[in-house]
Amino acid sequence: MDNLNDLISYQSGSVVSKELVRKDTGTVTLFAFDKGQGLSEHTAPFDAMVYVFDGKAEVVISGKPQALKSGDMVIMPANEPHALNAIEQFKMMLVMIKS
Repeated sequence: MDNLNDLISYQSGSVVSKELVRKDTGTVTLFAFDKGQGLSEHTAPFDAMVYVFDGKAEVVISGKPQALKSGDMVIMPANEPHALNAIEQFKMMLVMIKS
């Protein structure tokens, strides 16, 4: 059994990703964001679930910001613009299931 925090590490000034599962039907990817880092607004063709397992982040979905902390999750609907910003260092798991 693995602890999510042990599977990925922070790097200063960076966003680090580690793909755990890649299948035709979807992916599971871990991310570690240094404070102030983020992903600019974009869309994805499939629903995606974000689970924050360390730190604090702001997720903006269709222009609506949501503050997330360790233990929180949110669904980002397919084709809706979304962005992520690290309020402080944070780690998340992104699960995307293709339909």
